[in-house]
Amino acid sequence: MKTLKTIFTAVLLAMGLTANAQATYTDAEGNNYEFQKHFFLNLGAGAQYTLGEAKFSDLLSPNVQLGLGYQFSPIVAARLQANAWQSKGGWNGFQIGNEPAHTETYKWNYVAPGIDVMFNLSNLICGYNPLRTFNVTAFLGGGINLGFGNDEVQDINAALGKNAAKYELEYVWDGSKIRPFGRGGIELGFRVSDAVNIILEGNANILSDHYNSKKAENADWYFNALAGVRINLGSTYTKTVPVAAVPEPVAVSEPEPQPATVTPAPTPVVEKIEPIRRDIFFLINKTDIRAEEAQKVKDIADYLNKYPKAKVTVTGYADAGTGNDKINDRLAAQRADVVVKALKEQYGIAESRISYDSKGSRVQPFAENDMNRVSICIAE
Repeated sequence: MKTLKTIFTAVLLAMGLTANAQATYTDAEGNNYEFQKHFFLNLGAGAQYTLGEAKFSDLLSPNVQLGLGYQFSPIVAARLQANAWQSKGGWNGFQIGNEPAHTETYKWNYVAPGIDVMFNLSNLICGYNPLRTFNVTAFLGGGINLGFGNDEVQDINAALGKNAAKYELEYVWDGSKIRPFGRGGIELGFRVSDAVNIILEGNANILSDHYNSKKAENADWYFNALAGVRINLGSTYTKTVPVAAVPEPVAVSEPEPQPATVTPAPTPVVEKIEPIRRDIFFLINKTDIRAEEAQKVKDIADYLNKYPKAKVTVTGYADAGTGNDKINDRLAAQRADVVVKALKEQYGIAESRISYDSKGSRVQPFAENDMNRVSICIAE
């Protein structure tokens, strides 16, 4: 019951995180990435350690895992998984009275299907970035453990006879047994491509005291360490490339005909300076310029240095989908201020050439809510 309650709580938390997750990312070149829901496949293999009284190395056994999941948002996913192969039990140098010390290990097989709710901590803390090389994901779940092939401990139990209870073999089971389990763990993901990630996973699983046939009056545990791959099935994002502004043609008038004896003076061509615009995007509730956005500030500074008579207008905004007017007015003003400060202090642009304003969330320059966390800079 406690395991089910914990999983239910995790699902409610996942729903809340899904609703508030930032789902867009803009790189240094201005390309916009929008998250797409997708399925994924997990394949892994490794080792299991079943907690017990024998030596650590004697309780290691092989382990495999298969999972099929669905990524609901940049932060939240759920997967159906099946973990299987082998568990071990035993004791090391156990002695009763004057009898010789006795060491035993035994193994049995199991299959443990279940469901996990997964939380991408990297996207939660640092913001959505589909190009990030390394991601940390935590998960919480549970399911049922089907144990079978427990013959070795049954033979040991029969050989010990009346002494079996002294070795705490009071929960020896035969045939197949189904027990609920709960589990939690961490997955480390290393991006190879949009479709493939190398993953390292560690998880801890808790069951009833009857799992390893020994009576300990506390829960039984086993721990899995796995390495494998995550394969994304389908596109994980849509990419929008910014459309470059096409400068208007400069109209050059034809010179009027002159008498043949008079050489016409050349018509001067006046260079037309095109204004530039840069949109500097911010994370939710943030006012610092991220590294991937800093190039846009430099573009404005380079333009102003190239054209000494040009000036720039900086306008800060906040998204209307979160916060309130008081909070959003402050965020918008600070987003404008931080760009102005960078132009003056980092690039030496004179204050007289900079004007700035903030619109809070009352004006939304973009249709996509998250893109309105922005400072728009227009230099001309």
